[in-house]
Amino acid sequence: MTSTIASVAREGFSNASSYDQHRPSYPPEVVQQLLKHLQVDGLTSARVVDLAAGTGKFTELLAAKKEDYEILAVEPQADMRKELAKKDLKGVKIMDGDAANMPIESQSVDAVVAAQVRLFCCCYESQRVTTEKIPGFANNEALREIHRVLRPGGVFAMIWNIEDYNSPKSWTLSTNWESKMRDVTWSFDDQNTRFRHETWRQVFDNQLESTPLTILRADPLFSLPLGEGSADTLRWMTREAVWDRYHTISFIAVLQGEELANVKKQIFEAMNGDDVEQNEKGEVALHGHTVWYWTTAVPGAPLKNGG
Repeated sequence: MTSTIASVAREGFSNASSYDQHRPSYPPEVVQQLLKHLQVDGLTSARVVDLAAGTGKFTELLAAKKEDYEILAVEPQADMRKELAKKDLKGVKIMDGDAANMPIESQSVDAVVAAQVRLFCCCYESQRVTTEKIPGFANNEALREIHRVLRPGGVFAMIWNIEDYNSPKSWTLSTNWESKMRDVTWSFDDQNTRFRHETWRQVFDNQLESTPLTILRADPLFSLPLGEGSADTLRWMTREAVWDRYHTISFIAVLQGEELANVKKQIFEAMNGDDVEQNEKGEVALHGHTVWYWTTAVPGAPLKNGG
């Protein structure tokens, strides 16, 4: 299938090699925990979907595991798929698809993982608003598709690297300079729901919004409450490297000219704040969290379909 991807989304992620170079990988100990929650740790040849695989930041971690997973890397963006293909990863089949349209047979995979995935509209974290949309996972259509491909009792997991500068407003940050960077990020709020808006759980919670009189409309595809974990991250990076990473956010990547120069000026002014921690190499301490969530597919058809 061919996904319809918004023009701004295409532009924001068109430089796939830059995205791959500057976006971080995931802590090994977190990945190991996630695989246990997915119930594929130690399961030889388990069939795993990497949903919205992008350039393969998480795919390559799966491919390196001793279990020899069969990995189905589903990705709607052609440039991202090309970058992933260059890695020639063992056991990986790259597929054109998105969260609501996976070219995968029903009840055929052991686990689905969505790493740094977009919540609504497009399959990436940080997209500009557009009238052309494809679904992320935080909607009923996508959850039904994820449930469809999972074997009964299979697990769906989500994982994000969230730098403090791209975090929810409810998070208490450790530095003023990263708080100033977060203010810049939020100034580009475009009514497009992202992780930082903290509303993505609603699609799971809404499964159980029923009463004895409305139970036939319940749609319990996945178990609740969601399992969850979090780990602090600290990365030492040059100021230019911090900017390069910040510039991979799609709504920043599409900026040009004076508008881009103004954002870059604000970011560098923040990085010269009084509370910036700097090592002997001149690198600054960039704070964040890796967060992950998991839930089990409820066996059987949804109740509203007579299951």
